[in-house]
Amino acid sequence: MTTPHPPTNAGKRFPVELLTSAEARALLHSPSGRAPTGLRNRALIAVMYGAGLRVAETLVLKPSDVDIDNAEIRVLWGKGEKSRTVAIAGGALVHVTRWIDRRRALKIRSHFLFCTLDGKPLQQRYVRQMVTRAADRAGIDKRVHPHGLRHTHAVEMERRGFTVTEIQQQLGHSHLNTTAVYLSGMSPAARVAKMRERWSEL
Repeated sequence: MTTPHPPTNAGKRFPVELLTSAEARALLHSPSGRAPTGLRNRALIAVMYGAGLRVAETLVLKPSDVDIDNAEIRVLWGKGEKSRTVAIAGGALVHVTRWIDRRRALKIRSHFLFCTLDGKPLQQRYVRQMVTRAADRAGIDKRVHPHGLRHTHAVEMERRGFTVTEIQQQLGHSHLNTTAVYLSGMSPAARVAKMRERWSEL
């Protein structure tokens, strides 16, 4: 019996391929805009791209963590168990709101904002595969994965004039370029207000 060879790229780390604004919009609109799972998956992509959340942070969000009126998301279980409040782009919030409304209409019982239609938690593996499939349907010829959406979010913040400290606080980073930098500077309320003023819709 022949033993299968491991993939030649096993263990290799590839550089993140950033998405253009047009590619990000195409990815966001790739899932169905009518089916419940499509609305949920659009909202998933919207949170990772429009707020820069990690996939693990996204999957533990509760509906009450989304402040629709102030366009904010409370991340209570960030990396290292650190909490923070982040702003979410207006266009991304629209997709999250649509999923919340549909979720309520379907009477889904779950502590988690993003779950299966019978209320079970989603797995990170599912989200990664879903994003890859959405990229294929959108015709994006790049390696597209959830963490790449965070990178794209950070670069777009930089292009809009946000400082390195503001980007760190939004993404929940403790270090930048291997240098220990603690979250400091602008207060969370002022930072979120500043993002709402500057951020254009998706």
